[in-house]
Amino acid sequence: MAIGVDIEDIKRFEGMSQNLLDRIFTPKEQEYCMQSKNYAPHSAARFCAKEATYKALCALGINQPDFKKIEVLNRENGVPELILHGVEGLATQLSLSHEREKAIAFVIVEREIQC
Repeated sequence: MAIGVDIEDIKRFEGMSQNLLDRIFTPKEQEYCMQSKNYAPHSAARFCAKEATYKALCALGINQPDFKKIEVLNRENGVPELILHGVEGLATQLSLSHEREKAIAFVIVEREIQC
């Protein structure tokens, strides 16, 4: 099991260029964030999740350099979940939060038990 955490200033995500958004976020992530009048907190929280996941994966000895392979989507009930493309046998837990100035994510990644 490994954990990762990241915190970011939301202001960093205001007015991001489309090129940068395309390098960091999947089309589904961008669509979710842009639904809100103020997309920066949602973008910042998802970026935090990607950073925290990267840290946890590295702690497990798994290198996952492409942020677009770490996807943060929402279930039907609105709960965010991590989808790791190209990595199998891992279970993840994710918590996101943001307030006026900061966004944070906490991630737990563990190897699934093989029976």
